[in-house]
Amino acid sequence: MQTGDILICVRNGSRDLIGKNAIINEGAQGFAFGAFMAVFRSDYNAFLHQLFDTDIYLKEIHKNLGATINSINGSDLKHFKIPLPPTKERTKITAILSTWDEAITKSQQLITQLQQRNKGLMQQLLTGKKRLVGFDKVWKTIPLSDCLTYTPRQVPKPSESFFALGIRSHAKGIFHKNDFEPADLAMDVLYKVKENDLIVNITFAWEQAIAIAGKRDDGGLVSHRFPTYTFKKENACVDFFRYLVSQKKFKYLLDLISPGGAGRNRVMSKKDFLQLEVTIPDVEEQKAIGSILNDAITELRLYEQSLAALQLQKKGLMQKLLTGEIRVVNLID
Repeated sequence: MQTGDILICVRNGSRDLIGKNAIINEGAQGFAFGAFMAVFRSDYNAFLHQLFDTDIYLKEIHKNLGATINSINGSDLKHFKIPLPPTKERTKITAILSTWDEAITKSQQLITQLQQRNKGLMQQLLTGKKRLVGFDKVWKTIPLSDCLTYTPRQVPKPSESFFALGIRSHAKGIFHKNDFEPADLAMDVLYKVKENDLIVNITFAWEQAIAIAGKRDDGGLVSHRFPTYTFKKENACVDFFRYLVSQKKFKYLLDLISPGGAGRNRVMSKKDFLQLEVTIPDVEEQKAIGSILNDAITELRLYEQSLAALQLQKKGLMQKLLTGEIRVVNLID
């Protein structure tokens, strides 16, 4: 491969990846590639690299795949008809889209830096390795029963479809199951979740299926396999625990109280859960730590939203500039 070559995926288990492309930079020059890739080389690869990312091109690729075949012959790519503007306009279009590419790359790099910063902040602040100014009290090791109260809110199973909740493993949060059908559940009673409840999936606690409910989750229903706990405000801050339960050490604790074999046989003991011990500061320092981490996460999400906006803008520009729907003025031959 040479710098500037376009590498195109022509065979893959996922149909969505067929036709995806990348342009080779200096760092990848000279590398070999497998039979599931094809190299495209021309005098205007920078333009084609952008064109090959449009929905129109990808639809053309998928149209030629057939019903079951997850590959396309590299030689067939040569016969695809593509819109090709005059040289000056092509150069201008490439420059315009490259500006968006640079902004997107910088945003992605900044997001990666913020993710690493936030991870470091959590590790330091949640363990007491880094203390906040004005806080010097010794952290205490106490059982979760000093911080949480088991709070089941039993309700009859609805007779019509209802709003149900589930918990993702690896502390990835709560997901919604809207319009859940009561016929899909054999049990006759369910339990209502409220904002700021801590919820554990006892079947997959060992896989860190634990979360704290937000406003969007309020009123959702869960089964008996998802016990809910409320926080004792004198000892525990919701925002602090929101991050504490996502740490590797907490996964280790959940694993300890989930005996048995693999998968569904490893059921967590609710009694043992409240006996788990955590080392935490007093509630005022918890609030301060939670506030700092909330601000850090909010900053990261703002940059993620900005990146999504840039990507959407570029996609819109590509669809219009690369198909001739919008022409670059004063540069048309």
